[in-house]
Amino acid sequence: MKPVKVGICGLGTVGGGTFNVLTRNAEEISRRAGRHIVIEQIGMRSENPNCDISGMQTTADVFEVATNPEIDIVVELIGGYETARDLVMTAIENGKHVVTANKALIAVHGNEIFEAAQEKNVMVAFEASVAGGIPIIKAIREGLAANQINWLAGIINGTGNFIMTEMREKGREFADVLQEAQALGYAEADPTFDVEGIDAAHKLTILSSLAFGIPLQFSKAYTEGISKITPHDIQYAEELGYRVKHLGITRRTDKGIELRVHPTLIPKDVLLANVNGVMNAILADGDAVGQTMYYGPGAGAEATASAVVADIVDVVRTLTADRDNRVPHLAFQPSALSDAPVLPVEETTSAYYLRLQAVERPGVLAHVTRILGEKGINIEAIIQKQTTEAQVPVIMLTQRVEERMMNEAIREIEALPDILGEIVRIRVELLAD
Repeated sequence: MKPVKVGICGLGTVGGGTFNVLTRNAEEISRRAGRHIVIEQIGMRSENPNCDISGMQTTADVFEVATNPEIDIVVELIGGYETARDLVMTAIENGKHVVTANKALIAVHGNEIFEAAQEKNVMVAFEASVAGGIPIIKAIREGLAANQINWLAGIINGTGNFIMTEMREKGREFADVLQEAQALGYAEADPTFDVEGIDAAHKLTILSSLAFGIPLQFSKAYTEGISKITPHDIQYAEELGYRVKHLGITRRTDKGIELRVHPTLIPKDVLLANVNGVMNAILADGDAVGQTMYYGPGAGAEATASAVVADIVDVVRTLTADRDNRVPHLAFQPSALSDAPVLPVEETTSAYYLRLQAVERPGVLAHVTRILGEKGINIEAIIQKQTTEAQVPVIMLTQRVEERMMNEAIREIEALPDILGEIVRIRVELLAD
């Protein structure tokens, strides 16, 4: 059979890794795909010193790749939103299959892209968009196809996990570890997407759609960052038997779908609590299989390229398949997507860790517990640190309650004259039914 010709758009970290894996493992990849895969053209702004592209056809205009009549598969690795969207839509319009590692593109524009791909009878593959080299999309879409997925919880941003690990293991402050993460290349100069949960929310949006068969709805994802977490919070959590992780959680409930990213206390003996450094992991709970965990590198040139090339192989394998027999983009047939609502975070329930600073005065704790009791919030544990200062840290662990009631209680507690500053609130998840 004639070779399948690929055009790579973007020769940065992931693009370079993809080029190197495709060329280095060309024979093995062809054996798996059943046909030779040839890099026909590369669209790039500048060369990658780690790639030998001598003899390759190159262009500075990535849209030239998308319209090249010789190319069968366009690999979008330029990142970002609008230019990437235009490139992918141009490729689809020209009858090209698309492989992308762009989680922001899929989370924000995926519904539109998949609809266009369906009309043009082409495939869009995006395994590398979530958790780098971990084949989590294939696992949910195919390996767990027999299951009703109950919930997913994941460490899906390596930068945030590196920061939380360093703070726990070495007692370092958030700002200090963030600076090191930037120096090591784990965090961008503007780290907002990583530390405020936006990057993780892009990925969680995709996972939620795959798990529950709903359209992509990134705008409804709740995000909360880790910049307010202190080494004291991490130490107090340890004393209570928990670890603090920056998690993405999506859960099926009777009212709708939870879709949230935030710092979370999880029991220390849970596997997910022991995923450290820049590694990623996703815990999935299915009604038939129970809990399974998927662990590995969530970023990196060749780790992510592993997922990109696997998608290319999948596309090549199914080029002759009837479109109705292909694996659907979002795991469910387009006509079978659910209209289950994504819940606002106020309607979700969690247990909570609360840290407050109180004036050292009789009766203060009684006022706090009275307010919690009036809102129907039960206290699981209290830690009150001894101090010679005029103010004392008080740490509480509550039982599960609707977030709306917790927000009301926190507002009333913060208004008490003997409570100093803002209450730090972290949700607690046992990661069990």
